[in-house]
Amino acid sequence: MKLQTLTKLGVGLLAVVGALALMVGIVAAVCALGAKRPVPSKVILEADFEKGLVEYVPDDAVARVVSGRAPTVLGVVEALERATTDDRVVGLIARVGEAGLSAAQIQEIRDAIIAFRAKGKPAIAYAETFGEGTRGNGSYYLATAFDQIYLQPSGEIGLAGLMAETPFLRGTLDKLGFIPRMDHRSEYKNAMNELTEKKYTAAHREATTKLVESIFGQIVKGIAERRKMSEPEVRALIDRGPFLGEEALQAKLVDKLVYRDDAYAEIKKKAGADAKFLYLSKYGERVTGLYDKGTTVALIYGVGGVHRGKSGYDPVFQEVTMGADTVAAAFRAAVDDKKVKAILFRINSPGGSYAASDTIWRETVRAKKAGKPVIVSMSSVAGSGGYFVAMSADKIVAEPATLTGSIGVFAGKMLSTNFWDKLGVSWDEVHTSSNATVFTGLQDYTPEQWARFETWLDRIYDDFTTKVAEGRKLPKEKVLEIAKGRVWTGEDAKAFGLVDELGGFPVAVRLVREAAGLPVDAKIHLKEFPLKKSPLEALLSSGPDNSQKAGEATLARALEVIQPFARVARALGLGTADSDTLRMPETGVEP
Repeated sequence: MKLQTLTKLGVGLLAVVGALALMVGIVAAVCALGAKRPVPSKVILEADFEKGLVEYVPDDAVARVVSGRAPTVLGVVEALERATTDDRVVGLIARVGEAGLSAAQIQEIRDAIIAFRAKGKPAIAYAETFGEGTRGNGSYYLATAFDQIYLQPSGEIGLAGLMAETPFLRGTLDKLGFIPRMDHRSEYKNAMNELTEKKYTAAHREATTKLVESIFGQIVKGIAERRKMSEPEVRALIDRGPFLGEEALQAKLVDKLVYRDDAYAEIKKKAGADAKFLYLSKYGERVTGLYDKGTTVALIYGVGGVHRGKSGYDPVFQEVTMGADTVAAAFRAAVDDKKVKAILFRINSPGGSYAASDTIWRETVRAKKAGKPVIVSMSSVAGSGGYFVAMSADKIVAEPATLTGSIGVFAGKMLSTNFWDKLGVSWDEVHTSSNATVFTGLQDYTPEQWARFETWLDRIYDDFTTKVAEGRKLPKEKVLEIAKGRVWTGEDAKAFGLVDELGGFPVAVRLVREAAGLPVDAKIHLKEFPLKKSPLEALLSSGPDNSQKAGEATLARALEVIQPFARVARALGLGTADSDTLRMPETGVEP
């Protein structure tokens, strides 16, 4: 018995030692992952803006597979802001090309680069081409933030002005046998027009033209300022575009026609031969962040279409979704956290569900009443439901090109009886109550149901505009003038009082300090809510083997194939949530 007992004790002891060794190994691995390598004493930062940026990567396994390690807007801005005052950083070189960045994202990055340049540090942008037979307005606009712009001799600049293209599917729906039965509040709420019209209505054309002209004016102004030209000169140049390499050089749109190696040799000459290169993302990982220590400020992301339930990630469209349950819970947790002195709410959303938007709006109001100031920073878009959740914040910040407003509502259903007739499919039904058929696509609204539907739209529109008036401290009459479902740029929205200041994260952080009663140079700690997994939790939950990695790659490829078909289905209204009453229209404006 004693021998058996000793044996059991020995086995148990070995098991404990083994478990402890495993835990030590895991902790060591986590520490190794989190260890920061030193930044060279003299460094030139490298950036690649052809890879694009994401606003937010949720704590979601599929999102990590699809989005990978894509840099975030905040990560890039913070790294550039940190490098501006870092004496070790002596220069910046960036590859600039088309990456699908919105005009507002470009402006946020431009501002950070211009601030970097203001410290006398050289910055060079190089490109193989700005467009190559496609639009290059946005990438060139970004490049003008740098000291010098270098273009490969074989490259070109697709600087030819902006154009908004909108597909109208009414003709397709007619052929298929679908009849849209929809209405809106008000004439500028154009999201449904793609289904109900065959071309722009007068209001739709007016609003879209204004958007294009506003963003184009911002681009012209930015190019003129950085390239030391007058705005009329820039407009005249763009009327002559696009430009081949030599033509771009003669027009003083670029400084040299060189290849990549020449551009790197030039920045080395400016910064010093002993300077080493370091990717901007690696630099951001190695240095102490600007917002890692100090007074705690909650950072809450409101990204993607607004819906009821939890936030998530749509792998088909590669889009983050803003769930009311998740965002509302984040606000409540931030309010309950005694260390949190203010809330920074970062929004990038075209809207969605009215009920979900209202749920989030309520939490912003409760946070303010609890003494936690709420500052909103808008990214590419904060329209309809995306503006609804922002409108009662203490302060709202937007980029000049942020798509803002769309204060309105639309809803309805698609009648599909004719479609099913074409397929030879017949339907029959029974129902219990007079209005049980109100939501079916197989029967039209009765006059009584349509009247009720109109009352419902009126109620939502009145609630929306009333809350805008209260939140923005504007007369209701003025709100009704600028609402009507119309989308404005941030620049125009500021003039109407829908936005307080223009800018990005740095401006929002300044307003956070002011709202919290902190000194202008006070250190702050941006604590993200809801809390993400710790490095140990992430390590334990990941551990991909080769088969898993192969599966992830297969998933990513499959999603790329499915996505175009899914976009067409969504455009036709198939599979679209009925709750998307506060969604802004697609503008079709691409820089």
